[in-house]
Amino acid sequence: MAFDLKRRLAAEALGTAILVATVVGSGIMADRLSDDVAVSLLGNTIPTGAILVVLISILGPISGAHFNPGVTLVFAARREIETSAAALYVIAQAAGGIAGTLVAHAMFDLHLFQVSETVRTGTGQWIAEAVATFGLVFTILAGLRFREDAIPWLVGLYITAAYWFTASTSFANPAVAIARAFSNTFSGIRPMDVPAFIVAEVLGALVATAVAAWMLAKRPSTSAITLKGAE
Repeated sequence: MAFDLKRRLAAEALGTAILVATVVGSGIMADRLSDDVAVSLLGNTIPTGAILVVLISILGPISGAHFNPGVTLVFAARREIETSAAALYVIAQAAGGIAGTLVAHAMFDLHLFQVSETVRTGTGQWIAEAVATFGLVFTILAGLRFREDAIPWLVGLYITAAYWFTASTSFANPAVAIARAFSNTFSGIRPMDVPAFIVAEVLGALVATAVAAWMLAKRPSTSAITLKGAE
């Protein structure tokens, strides 16, 4: 990395804070502007996908733009980030996410510290989170393999779609799940429901890593096979 660890951690904290502020803030705004849940969800979806494109584009060159402990875990498993740095990334992401929730509340003149009462639990929700995170991680890894320059758009568009095809509206991010537990608004999740979401997200990320390692593995070139056979 061209940037030192302090700057990388700052980028992760800032990026996650802005991401969560967007998720929570757009949810509050959408809920205020419409009584139609579908319209409110659309108003929550578009800003989230859009801000991901922006954040990955501008902060990716600094920290890799993980903004997600699941993504950091994947890169640690691939030995593309040191374990100690990965642990600090996760702390920065969690802290940034909570800060983003507080900023969203402040912008809308709400109580800063809240505890969500929104129930998000059950087998369907857990499967949805595993699927959402699987798709996110696979999108990132396939993007790195084939279209690295397009990753901001790939991730933004994937999350935009996943808001609508998953039963959980695609948290796909342990730091975001934790942060949303502190907001009793449209985007919230009960604290007691968070651990199961995190387990599902981590499992989805690990399965995606394994599948990508097999599916995206580079095959030896024909010339290399021919030379090896001639030895």
